[in-house]
Amino acid sequence: MLQALLISNGLQGLEKYFVSNEWAHYTTCLITKDFDPELLPYDLLVVPNGSDHIAMLKIKDKVRAFLDAGRALVCCDGFFTAWVPGNQWVMDNSRRTMDVRYSSVTDRHHLLDNLDLDQLNFSHGMSGWWACGYIQAAPGADVLLADTWQRPIVVLDEVSTGGRMLLTASGPLADITYAGQSDTALVALYRNFIHLLSTSTVPAHG
Repeated sequence: MLQALLISNGLQGLEKYFVSNEWAHYTTCLITKDFDPELLPYDLLVVPNGSDHIAMLKIKDKVRAFLDAGRALVCCDGFFTAWVPGNQWVMDNSRRTMDVRYSSVTDRHHLLDNLDLDQLNFSHGMSGWWACGYIQAAPGADVLLADTWQRPIVVLDEVSTGGRMLLTASGPLADITYAGQSDTALVALYRNFIHLLSTSTVPAHG
């Protein structure tokens, strides 16, 4: 079972969306003025939608050491500070949301299996609802999903560090959605990544 550290700003109900199961056990770490968690006891670091990226910047060296030790990171929020090794989120709302569509690009680990892209393309008939920007992906990282203009929206990076990073431009990945659903595209993507971590090792880097 993966030991996961869940970063929390104290958002109400966060623990309802990340539920310990046979694959992962979550420990919540609340961000305070003395925020300086020990990461290495954990296998997975989860930085959910609505996180404090100024606080994360303060521990960027710890995050890098954690990943270089072969651990994993999920960041499903627009990381506007430079704490994620090799990748950077860019805010961009210059395109019309009605024109936004997402498409698969590279998926060597089948993280998009059982995922209905229409659920990402539309929410209550509205498109462009879950990413107000894109990711400048590291060279060699896998772009799982790109938008209409081929900008990376979901990235799997196995090259920048000794570990794995699953990064989204915003999408609120979780075990259960805000609406209490466990069979949506965002949940499928998250759980497929958890399953990958639970059943495989990180590729060797040459």
